[in-house]
Amino acid sequence: MDDVHDVPIRDETIRLGQFLKLANLIDTGADAKGVIAEGLVAVNDEVETRRGRQLRAGDVVSFGGHSARVR
Repeated sequence: MDDVHDVPIRDETIRLGQFLKLANLIDTGADAKGVIAEGLVAVNDEVETRRGRQLRAGDVVSFGGHSARVR
């Protein structure tokens, strides 16, 4: 299993597309839109296709063999 790194956020929630960028899992918002639409991103081990999905502390996002936890 890959290591999960913690990524702090300022507010109580963050959108999936924004979090992918913040966690350095992708480079741009356009990249986020594409990989999410293609079903390549998982939240808490379930494929997520909604870029606007609200994430909260403890949620784990996985993409490309890397994972990040919302803190």
